[in-house]
Amino acid sequence: MGRLAGTSRIALDTEADSLHCYFEKLCLIQVSVDGEHWLVDPLSGLDLQPLFDIVCSRRLVFHGADYDLRLLRRAGRFDPEDLFDTMIAARLCGRNGLGLAALVEDFFGIKLSKASQKANWAIRPLSDQMVEYALNDTRYLLEIAARLENDLRQLGRWEWFEESRDRMIASTRDVKERDDDTVWRISGSSALPPRAQAILRILWFWRDAEARAWDRPPFHVIGNEDMLRVADQAGKGSEYSTPRMNGRRKKSFEVVLALALQIPENEWPKMEKVRRKRSTKDLMVRFDALKKTRDAVAAELGLDPAILAPRGALEMTAADSESPALMKWQRRLLGLEAHA
Repeated sequence: MGRLAGTSRIALDTEADSLHCYFEKLCLIQVSVDGEHWLVDPLSGLDLQPLFDIVCSRRLVFHGADYDLRLLRRAGRFDPEDLFDTMIAARLCGRNGLGLAALVEDFFGIKLSKASQKANWAIRPLSDQMVEYALNDTRYLLEIAARLENDLRQLGRWEWFEESRDRMIASTRDVKERDDDTVWRISGSSALPPRAQAILRILWFWRDAEARAWDRPPFHVIGNEDMLRVADQAGKGSEYSTPRMNGRRKKSFEVVLALALQIPENEWPKMEKVRRKRSTKDLMVRFDALKKTRDAVAAELGLDPAILAPRGALEMTAADSESPALMKWQRRLLGLEAHA
């Protein structure tokens, strides 16, 4: 702790076990300070709050901080006073490679191994390979951040960075509650007929309960494609093959599926009606004008047009000139009055 208290910049990263458990948990915190690198083990029962209090009073450097901030906030009070995100900075500098490995290779000519990218970070002890992989996540961050900050300031884009970072941080504070009426509507479900959707809905909640009890990700129980296939085939009265499962789970699956086939028509899900605002001629003219301006400015600045202004944000701005979809720096570049 004393070493951290004596520095003004700290690089952080985290590892979780989301690919291996239903109840995701913080498994590792990587810390780098002035050439020194440590791993902190949250699974050891260590009180993390003293660490959080110290690091949050310094400038923290992350690469893609969105996920890390959500994870760290669930582990304690974590509210950084100053944060630098190298992914946001790289994007606003117009760099082609935005991943950490790409930045490390560009800046240092070093190729990082991806061998532990999908490792189970809850296991102990960690292998030497996993330790090296984890340490490399923060080893180069402080130097990368310094170079990117210099580039941002030279390009006159520091204000862009601050506003983009602040919006990202604000978004991580949003906690979305699960909506049981829609949570089962996975990709591809809307193409199913109503009876098949009723079956899928039952199978989804069965899978969720199984995954919770087993403490494994839902796809370990049954994948989305298999659920869609079985729901579609069973709903049509066709033969279907049960995905590979152990004996108890297979029997439970077949019982639940049999019950799902008995659901009366008046309890089938209603087909979702997507109500889209009709595009008027004036709206299309405004959108096309904004897009044309965006593309020209992006080309002049050497930026991906989607970074300057995503299509969805342009559509919302065309429909409502006061929409907050675009940030102030984006609005200024597009010649729009800054939104207060």
